[in-house]
Amino acid sequence: MHDNDHAEDGSRRGVSTRTMEISVAAVILLLSLVVIFDSRRVGAGWADDGPQAGYFPFYIGLILCVASAWTLLRSVFSGKAGASVFVSHKKLWLVISVFLPSVIYVVAIYFIGIYAASAIFIGAFMYWHGRFPWTKIIPVSLLVPVSMFLLFELWFMVPLPKGPLEALIGY
Repeated sequence: MHDNDHAEDGSRRGVSTRTMEISVAAVILLLSLVVIFDSRRVGAGWADDGPQAGYFPFYIGLILCVASAWTLLRSVFSGKAGASVFVSHKKLWLVISVFLPSVIYVVAIYFIGIYAASAIFIGAFMYWHGRFPWTKIIPVSLLVPVSMFLLFELWFMVPLPKGPLEALIGY
């Protein structure tokens, strides 16, 4: 690929590998410390009848803590390493454009149920990411949740989270 190709799509600018390494290592370090302290709270030693509840999680947390601390220190104090672009702003936006609607979908399930949220989610994705015509969006975004409702609620008898729409039809 030529340098001009990178310049045109903005791939030379973005989040650096070093920034991502520091961010991920810091998050894992924080989570591993939570695991270590909580494992100690419930008991991370050896009891008369064997290992306590926090024994195994404590050592997994300790391993993760050491590994993430090493990665964090190495990333912070290495000047040139990881200076390359991890992801361009353009490609990061593509990831965010899928991630944020997915988060909204999960939250919407709590308020309006999985079937109504799925219909909206499928329709929105078909419109924004697929640029499908409404003549395809409406049938697909309605038929998929209805099919899932029939499959799970009636045939398998597995209740899924429901909202006010399902309450109107007696479920």
